[in-house]
Amino acid sequence: MRASRHWWDGAADAYQAEHGEFLGDTRFIWGPEGLDEAWARLLGDVEGRHVLEIGCGAGQCGRWLLTQGATAIGLELSGRQLAHSRELDARSGVRLPVVQADAVHLPFAPDSFDLVCSAYGAMPFVADAGGVLAEVARVLRPGGRFVFSVSHPIRWCFLDEPGEEGLYAVSSYFDRRPYVEEDAEGTAVYVEHHRTVGDWVRLITGAGFHLTDLVEPEWTVGNEQVWGGWSPHRGDIIPGTAIFTATLPSR
Repeated sequence: MRASRHWWDGAADAYQAEHGEFLGDTRFIWGPEGLDEAWARLLGDVEGRHVLEIGCGAGQCGRWLLTQGATAIGLELSGRQLAHSRELDARSGVRLPVVQADAVHLPFAPDSFDLVCSAYGAMPFVADAGGVLAEVARVLRPGGRFVFSVSHPIRWCFLDEPGEEGLYAVSSYFDRRPYVEEDAEGTAVYVEHHRTVGDWVRLITGAGFHLTDLVEPEWTVGNEQVWGGWSPHRGDIIPGTAIFTATLPSR
């Protein structure tokens, strides 16, 4: 977790400069494919709902939720990302309440939210994804939902390249060792975890949820952005994102 906080504090400025226009100030984009919640409606009608966004970054998604009549709050590990969120509050005129905290220890009472969501926030970067799911289950009300997007597990097999070279499988899908970048002293500065689809299913159900949907978004027509290993070329051939909908049983 320390590695993730340090990395995002250092990368936040460049990340927002490169991707801010695509993400918008008050938009909810699920991933580099450009799937927009304004028309995808994976969360359903959010008006009047209490919603928590985990790993909110600069708060773009949470700000969109506020414009739709939700009571929303963002949770983010990186203080520098939250500094960008305050800047977007001022620029957009839509202020998102935020808290700086670790997703494995959510600072909220049980049964606080109707919905929890996360667009590439926290879930790929935590070693204890089951712990996050258990915490989300705790703060959700009965019948509540957790909708979150992560890199599609199949992408682990391929080079993280946007062109033709990124279409050849070079690694085992079943190799669950995390991807780690280290500094000159051997300290981890970036960590991302790989889980298979089956791993995610077991983690979700193990936390008491029902898996009610799995969306693999196709590349959005007109989106020409290249984002790391994501590109229109690859997006037309292999999935880049997986979006899971996990629903708590009603009591």
